[in-house]
Amino acid sequence: MGEPYREQALAWLAQDPDPQTRAELRALLDAGDDDALADRFGSRLEFGTAGLRGALGAGPNRMNRVTVMRAAAGVAHWLGPGRTVVIGYDARHRSADFARDTAAVLTGAGCTALMLPGPLPTPVLVHAVREQGADAGIMVTASHNPPQDNGYKVYIGGTGPHAGSQIAPPVDTEISAAIDTVGPVDELELGTDWTVLDDQVVDHYLDAITDLPLGAERDATVVYTPLHGIGRDTLVKAFEWTGFPPPTVVLEQADPDPDFPTVAFPNPEEPGAMDLVLAAGRRVGADVLLANDPDADRLAVAVPERRRLTGDEVGGLLAEHVLNATSGQDRLVATTIVSAGLLAKIAAAHGVRYAETLTGFKWLIRAGGPGDRGVFAYEEALGYCLGDDNGRPVADKDGISAALAVAGLAAEAKREGRTLCDLADDQARRYGLHATGQVALRVEDRTQITAVMNRLRTEPPRSFGPLAVEVVEDFAAGRNGLPPADALRYRLGGPARARVALRPSGTEPKLKAYLEVVLPVDADIHPVRAAAARHLGDLEHAVKRLFPQD
Repeated sequence: MGEPYREQALAWLAQDPDPQTRAELRALLDAGDDDALADRFGSRLEFGTAGLRGALGAGPNRMNRVTVMRAAAGVAHWLGPGRTVVIGYDARHRSADFARDTAAVLTGAGCTALMLPGPLPTPVLVHAVREQGADAGIMVTASHNPPQDNGYKVYIGGTGPHAGSQIAPPVDTEISAAIDTVGPVDELELGTDWTVLDDQVVDHYLDAITDLPLGAERDATVVYTPLHGIGRDTLVKAFEWTGFPPPTVVLEQADPDPDFPTVAFPNPEEPGAMDLVLAAGRRVGADVLLANDPDADRLAVAVPERRRLTGDEVGGLLAEHVLNATSGQDRLVATTIVSAGLLAKIAAAHGVRYAETLTGFKWLIRAGGPGDRGVFAYEEALGYCLGDDNGRPVADKDGISAALAVAGLAAEAKREGRTLCDLADDQARRYGLHATGQVALRVEDRTQITAVMNRLRTEPPRSFGPLAVEVVEDFAAGRNGLPPADALRYRLGGPARARVALRPSGTEPKLKAYLEVVLPVDADIHPVRAAAARHLGDLEHAVKRLFPQD
């Protein structure tokens, strides 16, 4: 049974330039570990709109130098010679190596490769693609995945309205097909004449985002954590450039560390990930607490002694902030099918256009149609993209510019003796309380997720707890003009209006459920929040019963 995999492993050894993965593979071969070989060679990482992402190690089902060089050769083939590509990377294990391999393959294929000057946030790379007039961008990062993972994201360039955005179909399948034509990587021609950009690439990014609507107030005490990622230096400099007091950085998590020693998962959404910044905020009497994920394209927000704000709450606050600072009926705001219904109400109240897309900023950046001018987009997973009347400086989610805008909002609230939580309560009184929550089942075998989704389609639930299913929305064949997606959404009624959306994660082996309860608010919001929490608890219990049980 293991013989075909042994043959593949020997062929891999013959081309692998990396002594680390060669040693790993040789040890597996010498030990006769057929199960480990089957895990590494029985399948491969698939290149999709999120690029590549997976655990480090030898073989086609792992992130390694061979996998990366093949991907780079596929991108080069897809682009053709003479094109320019900007390459960025984070501080994860092997990221710098993968970036250098990418530059070598691209230059060897006749492309011009421009490397960022060091580990920098993804938004800096995204901005540099547009600012350098490049044809594409590549970011080596696994974002908020566990320490053993790494990844590879591709952005399109050019001069169109989506320049600097993540690739979208059919580009992913075109690049994947090009990767399939790549032979052994030791036969690739490698170049050495790529260009390393200087630190001005960061300054140009900061120049662009400091023109965004940040408000006039600056008196906010901020405590910040980069979660061992690469956001610190850029964020601190951004605060300095825009006149905010320097944030207090959580020392235990300040320096880049690919092992992420203080958190179970380096994702600010995960339980416990913000414990250190919450403790630091209480010590210094902060007005607002901010956390980036490791590549700084997401932002989490909390208020000391109050609570964490959800991504939907931050999205609502930033949306109204941007709409109050911009003008024109052609403005468009957008969110995703799993986010709260709050943004649609905000858009209607401001007389602007609203769009709903599939999850991911590759879709959000492309929301709307001719004549629409996108000024704000967000997804509940802590991703925000701000613009102004002159456009969006970064065509992707950006945790640095969002941090500046949130700090400005906190300063405005502080001037009136209030907090961001009070601003969120004001919105709930205007538009109704949109309380949201999530349930996620992490699995080892993705077939469990497929089985659950198939069962839900063949045996649709009639209720979730006490709330009856009134409408079922299945996105498998496309819906409301959206591309097909493996997602279900249920509109519920009864004691409360509610929604439940279900979809497999695109980057991790998880089945995710997104819960929303909508209740009207009179003057006193506290009993309404308590009622919403009870309803969310009922929904969470009902959703967990849909998942495979041990």
